[in-house]
Amino acid sequence: MKTVAIVTDSTAYIPESMLTEYEITMVPLSVIFDNESYLEEKEIQADDFFEKVKKENILPKTSQPSIGSFVETYEALARTHDEIITITLSSGISGTYQSANSAGDMIEGADVYVFDSEISCMMQGFYVLEAARMAQDGFGSKEILSRLQKIKSQGTNAYFLVDDLSHLHRGGRLNAAQLVVGSLLQIKPVLTFEDKQIVPYEKIRTRKKALNKIMTLFDAAAKGGDLINATLIYSTNKEEAENLKAELEEKYTNVNIILSYFGPVIATHLGGGALGLGWYRV
Repeated sequence: MKTVAIVTDSTAYIPESMLTEYEITMVPLSVIFDNESYLEEKEIQADDFFEKVKKENILPKTSQPSIGSFVETYEALARTHDEIITITLSSGISGTYQSANSAGDMIEGADVYVFDSEISCMMQGFYVLEAARMAQDGFGSKEILSRLQKIKSQGTNAYFLVDDLSHLHRGGRLNAAQLVVGSLLQIKPVLTFEDKQIVPYEKIRTRKKALNKIMTLFDAAAKGGDLINATLIYSTNKEEAENLKAELEEKYTNVNIILSYFGPVIATHLGGGALGLGWYRV
């Protein structure tokens, strides 16, 4: 029987305990402050990142893993596994998928399959955890990839709101005029993933109204009674996310919610105060 190794990148933000429990290998992306580079989830954690941003008053750049990092990871796994499935953040916002693919063509001893989640954060993590559970249960790559594709085809939903438009402007999501007008009018855009890209879903005047919009979208999905896996994702506002999680768990008995976070790479583009809610039907 072939054995399958599961690999993902750091932007799935799966806790270390779960990486260990499900035997998941994580390849980190990096954040770069001036000339100093840090591997997220290994050399810098979210709390340290926000403290460093606040102290130095600068935003870092981000960098995908090198092809060499994936080659090294695959070669090590190929000693004990026949197949390797790598699940990456969306190829529309990072070159990580391409690096993982290129590395797969360069190794021998194991067949490498790379799955583009077309999303990020714990919504990407849901794909990873599903794949890891199946691998531990003895399923092969064909069955695992078929299941991941089924989840994708049924639809994954993720909506985010941000407090500071300057991060989006710096990342090319808003032009200068939109930045000025949006800041003056307290615009709080609701963002989502579409065609592998992060795009504005709706521009709303206040944070409260933006959050209400996201909750309305979630309610439409949850009230049907289908079993749903969901995640609430925070940056510097953990208490707010915890309160929302408790509120949703009390309201819906058919929803399983994981609390997660925006790590350094994604937080670089969304900023402090960002909040996300994602879900899919099981």
